[in-house]
Order: sequence, then structure tokens, then C-alpha cells
Amino acid sequence: MKKSFAIAAADPRSSARAGIIQTPHGPIETPAFAPVASQGTVKALIHSELEQLGAQLILCNSYHLYLRPGLEVIRNMGGLHSFISWPRPILTDSGGFQIYSLSPLAKVKEEGVSFASHLDGTKIRLSPEDIVDLQVSLGSDIMMVLDYFLPFPSPDEKLREAVAITSRWAERSRDRFRELDSASLLWGITQGSVNWELRKQSTEDLVRLDFDGYALGGLGIGEAKSQLFEILEKSDALLPKDRPRYLMGMGYISDIFEAVERGMDLFDCVLPTRNARNGSLFTSRGVIVIKNRKYAQDKRPLDEDCPCYTCRNFSRAYLRHLYEREEISSAVLHTIHNLYFYLDIFRKIRQSIQSNSFQQLKQRYLNTLKDVIR
Repeated sequence: MKKSFAIAAADPRSSARAGIIQTPHGPIETPAFAPVASQGTVKALIHSELEQLGAQLILCNSYHLYLRPGLEVIRNMGGLHSFISWPRPILTDSGGFQIYSLSPLAKVKEEGVSFASHLDGTKIRLSPEDIVDLQVSLGSDIMMVLDYFLPFPSPDEKLREAVAITSRWAERSRDRFRELDSASLLWGITQGSVNWELRKQSTEDLVRLDFDGYALGGLGIGEAKSQLFEILEKSDALLPKDRPRYLMGMGYISDIFEAVERGMDLFDCVLPTRNARNGSLFTSRGVIVIKNRKYAQDKRPLDEDCPCYTCRNFSRAYLRHLYEREEISSAVLHTIHNLYFYLDIFRKIRQSIQSNSFQQLKQRYLNTLKDVIR
């Protein structure tokens, strides 16, 4: 696989590292957070605002884009970057999460997955090779292999079957990817829930396949935090140091700090944007639930220490008014703030690793943001 990742600095007291992932649409400085843009857009934001906030990449959902508007439309528009007018890197998922979230509609077999579209019931069959073809057609920078994971908890025999299928699908995906000679990056996904024997087997299987990067899937769905952190720590010891690691779907600040400390490089989650639309706003002093009556005449900004557009210009009273009236601008202004909050934390994490102060930064955030990080 390609030499696409370089470590620029490492924390002497943990496995935290700052690095750079090279992609066809530019570099990604890690640790990094990818805002979720399932349909080719981050909800409530236009791309220029997203770029101003400092987003280095976005995550798009290949399953949803496959259904609507469809590959033919995207191909005819010159690929996904051209279609959505986003000039920076794009990571596309494989549809593995949809196998999980739409399980009543999906059937997993050795050859791939078949399911009924959640839109109109159309029967769809996709193999691991199809998923690679789909993402190459989209032109994404980082593509994920098709994987299979189960709810937590699941019986060990079911987990063992899912790990075996994931490993075989990963090999088929890699082989297909090599046939296509794409400039994109292909990352594998380890499975096994919190059963270390199975997670270890999955990790070893995928490392042998020599992917450009590795993701940890099937976590953050109900297991104890101690189990999650143990899996991350043990995975850190097995995964190659010269490849980026991606903890899928993890968004709580406390979990992010613990994961960075255990060698994780990339994160995504709907938490900051979904919470913004629901009026739950992250600040340096905790969470503000803007609908609360106590903010009705509050002249202060959301966060007096925040330089984002929302905090520079608007009072809590006005933001509460917009939220109560269900104005579209409420979602816009809240999303700007919450995403700035997240992306700024990642900027500070990168800087702290480079200046050997990561542990101090982590402790400061964990001590002051208890309301944010639960």
C-alpha cells in the first residue's frame, strides 16, 4: 500500500501522536475530526463556513449517496468532490453501519449483503467488490472496506462469524482495489466488539492485508468505557505505527482524549451537529441548553472565551429566541459554534502533542468540561 502517513511528533508519556495523512485532495493533520456530511453536506452549514471553521475533511455516506442521487448522477457531474463543490479530502464509509442500523432490512451472506432500500423497498445486493467500485466511482480520498458488526452484547459465536466474514471481505476488497489502481486510500476495519481474542484475530488478519490505514469499528454502542479503553490500548500495541488509526463514530470529548492517548488519529461523530440543532451547546464551562428560560434576557455570548462567529455577534437571549421560534438560522448559528468548539479542541490537541503538553491539556479539559463529556 501507499506511504501516506508520517508522524510529526509523539507524546513521551503515552501513545498520542501528531501526524499528517497525505490524500489526493490534500493533507490531513492528525489527530483530526471529520464532521459528518452524510448526504454531501454538513447539516445547516454551507461549505465556505465549514472551511472557515477549519474542517480538514468530511465524512460522506456512500450508502445514502448510492441511493440518492445515485452513482450515474455523481459520475456525470465529475465525481463527488465536483458534485458537492468540496475541494478538500472526503472519507466515505462502506455501508457496514447500515447493515447494523437497518438490520431488519439486511441479510448478510458470504458473497455480500442484500437488503431492501429504506426509501422504497427496492432489492439491493452489494458485494465487497461492489463497495470498492462504488467508492472509487465517487472519487473519495479515504475509502472503507465493507465490514460486518453486531449489536452489543452479542453471543461469541455470532461475533466469531462476523469477524471471519469481515476478514474475508477485507481481503476481497483489497484485491479489487489493487486491480483498479486508484490514487485513493483504502482502510480496513477491525471487528470483534470487546472480546479481545476476536478483536486480536481481526486486527492480525487485517494487518496482514497491508491496508493504508486501520479503523476500529463496532465500538461505542453500549459497552463499558473500561472495556472500550482496554480494546484501544491493546489494539495500539498490534496496529502498525506507520499507519493512521480511525476510531469510528466516537464523539464524546472524554473518550476522544482517552483514545488519542492510546494512539488513535481520526474521529467522526454527529454529536456536535445534532446537539446543535437540538439546542445543546458546548462551551468551555459546560453545556448550555439554550431553551432554558434563564437565558431569555442573558446578554452574554454562549462562551466568552470563544471567537467563533456566533459568540462574537449574538447573545444567549437572541439565540434562545431563534431556537424557540424554530428559525433556520438557529441551527446554522448553533452548528457554527459547536463545530468550532470541536475543531478547536483538535487544534489544541495537535499543538499540545507537538509541545509535549498533551497530558496537561487532557487534564485541564477533563476537569473543566464534565458537563460536556459525560
